[in-house]
Amino acid sequence: MKSGLCHSQCQQTLRVAERLCEGRGVRLTPQRRQVLEILCSSPKPLGAYDILELLKSGVPGAKPPTVYRALEFLLQQGLVHRIESLNAYVGCVHPDHPHASQFLICRDCGEVRELESRSVNRTLGSAIRECGFKADSRVIEVTGRCLRCSEQGHP
Repeated sequence: MKSGLCHSQCQQTLRVAERLCEGRGVRLTPQRRQVLEILCSSPKPLGAYDILELLKSGVPGAKPPTVYRALEFLLQQGLVHRIESLNAYVGCVHPDHPHASQFLICRDCGEVRELESRSVNRTLGSAIRECGFKADSRVIEVTGRCLRCSEQGHP
């Protein structure tokens, strides 16, 4: 996933999220939906306070706990991902199935692409089992340079 979905992709993601929440018997409240929409439409991962500033345009009284509660819900439902190394969040374009994600993070422009490589997942799973380790989550973050920044000759 490239962060910052086009409008139609963002609307599709929101419809899927609504359907998933309804099927799970949980509420995608207007504020939770707004946070998800902010993340889906952002060109880059956003921190909680960045989300708060954007949320305030539609919800003037929004406070940090509002954003943190919404993010916790969205994470639990698999609708967003947390990019640990950036302390930021991105919307998930395929929340309809659980998956271990791999992220490519451009250190120059900040673009984040989400991958879902089954071979990487299998290899990591095998290595984890061989070590007898019990993983709570399996997220891989790779930092480097995207194609566009590489072609522009950034050092």
